Amino acid sequence: MTSTGIRLHAPAPGWSIPADVVVVGSGVAGLTAALRCEAAGLTTVVVTKARLDDGSTRWAQGGIAAALGDGDTPGQHLDDTLVAGAGLCDETAVRLLVTDGPDAVRRLIDTGARFDTDDAGSIQLTREGGHHRRRIAHAGGDATGAEISRALVDAVRARGLRTIENALVLDLLTDAEGRTAGVTLHVMGEGQHDGVGAVHAPAVVLATGGMGQVFSATTNPSVSTGDGVALALRAGAEVSDLEFVQFHPTVLFLGPDAEGQQPLVSEAVRGEGAHLVDADGTRFMVGQHELAELAPRDIVAKGITRRMQEVGAEHMYLDARHFGAHMWEHRFPTILAACRAHGIDPVTEPIPVAPAAHYASGGVRTDDRGRTTVPGLYACGEVACTGVHGANRLASNSLLEGLVYAERLAADIAAEQAEQARQGAHTANGPHPRVPAPVRHPETPGTPAHPLLAPEDRLAVQRIMTEGAGVLRSAASLERAARRLAELHDRASDALDGEGKTAEPGVDTWEATNLLDVARVLVAAATLREETRGCHWREDHADRDDAHWRRHLVVTLRADRSLAVRTTESADFPPTR
Repeated sequence: MTSTGIRLHAPAPGWSIPADVVVVGSGVAGLTAALRCEAAGLTTVVVTKARLDDGSTRWAQGGIAAALGDGDTPGQHLDDTLVAGAGLCDETAVRLLVTDGPDAVRRLIDTGARFDTDDAGSIQLTREGGHHRRRIAHAGGDATGAEISRALVDAVRARGLRTIENALVLDLLTDAEGRTAGVTLHVMGEGQHDGVGAVHAPAVVLATGGMGQVFSATTNPSVSTGDGVALALRAGAEVSDLEFVQFHPTVLFLGPDAEGQQPLVSEAVRGEGAHLVDADGTRFMVGQHELAELAPRDIVAKGITRRMQEVGAEHMYLDARHFGAHMWEHRFPTILAACRAHGIDPVTEPIPVAPAAHYASGGVRTDDRGRTTVPGLYACGEVACTGVHGANRLASNSLLEGLVYAERLAADIAAEQAEQARQGAHTANGPHPRVPAPVRHPETPGTPAHPLLAPEDRLAVQRIMTEGAGVLRSAASLERAARRLAELHDRASDALDGEGKTAEPGVDTWEATNLLDVARVLVAAATLREETRGCHWREDHADRDDAHWRRHLVVTLRADRSLAVRTTESADFPPTR
C-alpha cells in the first residue's frame, strides 16, 4: 500500500484527543465495534456525522436475516446468499456470516434489542426476496432498524463511551511508517468541540455507511455521501465492487422530479403477500422468476423497469389492499404512516412504486477480520466490501453483516493491541499501544492538492449519475457520465490557486467532493464490466459472462488523482496484507 498524499483542504486541527480506537459511524456496525472494543479494555472514541441514532440503521424496516427458525440452517442461508450474489460472493466470507449470524443476533438481544415475538415468546420470522425460508427477525412491525439503533445507543451511553456527534470525518492520519495514526474531523457546531480537530489512535474503524446520495433519488439519509470510501481512496486503500449498487424495487414514487431521500416500502410487505401490478392490475412478475415478487432485488427492479418501459409508465404499483386495516396498522405502521403522509392509503389503494438507489454492495476492500490494505485501518458495514454480497445483496443481510464483521474486527484490534502491549509498546498509563505520531501533511503547492467542488455541484453529480449510471446502463450512457464528471473535476482543478484550494472548505464542499470521488470510481468500474450481473445492468451487454467477468474490479487512487483498476483472479478476494 502506498499513500496518495492527497488530503482534503481544511484548516489545521485546533484540538486533539488520544485513544486506542476511533470508530467513525454510529449504525449497527460502528456501535457494535465500539462496544466490543470498549469491553476488551480499549479506550474507544465514537465519531458520528449527525446524532448517534441518525445513521442508515434506523431506517432499516424489514429486519435482520439469520437461521433462527425451526428447520432452517446456516447452509440454507448460505445457498440463498450465493444465488443472490450472482456468482461473485466470496464463499468463505458468506460462510462466516451465516455461521456466526444466529449467535450474533442473540448477543444483540442480550445487549437490549427487543424483536417481535409470538404468544409463546419465540421470535417472529418473515420472508423477503431471495429467501426460501422465513428467517427475517423484525421489531416494531417494520421498525427493526430503529429498535436496533435504540438498543445500541442505550448501551453506548450506559457504558460511558466518549462520543463526538455532528462531526464529518475528513482524512486518515498516518505515521512515518505508513500505519494508521488517527483521523481529522470537523465538528459542525453542536458537538463537543468546534471546528477541525483530530483523534489520534493506532486503529481506525470506518463504519460510515453508504453512498446513496450520489444519485438523485435514494432511500439513504442525507448523511450518506460516501465519506468513508472517499477517505479510504485518498489514504491509498483499495476499494472494490462499487459498480454493484442495489436499487430497491419498491420505493414510494413521489413524482418524476423527486430528489433526495425517498420513503422505502419494505420488502417484507411483499414477503407477507403483497403483489406488484401495473395500472391494469396485471401481476407482471409472475413467470419471470420462481419466486415472482419475492425474487432477488435486482431481478424485481429490472422487472419493474422493463414493465415501465413497455407501457410507458413512470411507476408500477404494490397492491396490499387485501391485508386489511388491522394488518397494516400492526405489522407495517411506519410504512402506513409514510404513505398516508403523502396522500396514499394502502388500505384502500395500491401504492405507486419505482426503484431508487438503496445499498452499495461494494466499498473499501477488507478481509474476514475487517482489515483494509492500509495497516491499522478497518472497515465494516455498508462502507466495507467483505465479499459477502457479491453482485447483489440478499435482503436483510446488511444488518447481519454489520453485526458479525464488527465483532470480528473488534476481536482482531483487541488481539493486535494486546500483542503490542506484550512486546512493550505501551503507555505510562497502562498496557495500551502507544499512540503513533502522525506525519504532518502541509498544505503547500508541493503537496498533491484535491480540488474542492462548489456546493451546487452536488446536485450536478447526482443528476449525472442517475442519468448515466442508474438502473439501466450502457457504454454510451457511462461515457457521457464519465465525461461530465471529468469536466466537474477538471473545472475544479483548473481553479486551484497558489494556496492549492478551490471552493471554500466546508461541509458542503467536502461532501460534494466525496460524492465526486465515489462517482468516478463507480462509473469507471461500470464501464469496464461489460456484462449484466446482479444489480449491474448493461443494456449493451445483456448476458452474464462468467468466463471473463466472474471476478472483482479493484480500484485505487493515484497521487495525480487518476484511477488505477485491476481485476482479481477469481470471485474470492486475495489477502489484504
